[in-house]
Amino acid sequence: MAATDTAETKTVAKKKAVKTVKTAKVAKASKVAEIQKLRIRVRAYESKVLDSSVKQIVDTARRYEATILGPIPLPTEIKRYTVNRSAFIYKDAREQFEMRVHKRLIDIVNPNAKLIEALTNLSLPSGVDIDVKMA
Repeated sequence: MAATDTAETKTVAKKKAVKTVKTAKVAKASKVAEIQKLRIRVRAYESKVLDSSVKQIVDTARRYEATILGPIPLPTEIKRYTVNRSAFIYKDAREQFEMRVHKRLIDIVNPNAKLIEALTNLSLPSGVDIDVKMA
């Protein structure tokens, strides 16, 4: 009789352990789901204008006490174009032009509604392109 009691208590203990592991996994998954991230990609042709607008965004986020990751400088995209100088005879004479697109990435963790509203009302200089995504 004592052997069956210990076997029953072991199976009950195993079932309780399995339940606690399952609830811990569910709780961990819900914590991961609660974290939201606002990912802002800023692009511009001039690096000084880009840095000033990024500073404006970061200052606005800090005013609302948000957790900020960045600004992270991304690789500069360089587009090069080669054009003939003359239309007909001087084939070897060419001009080369390039366009540089500077990029920065800013992550804001768990933004609140006031911060998002402040960022949408933010006026930035022309020539600055902004992509905002919720991740």
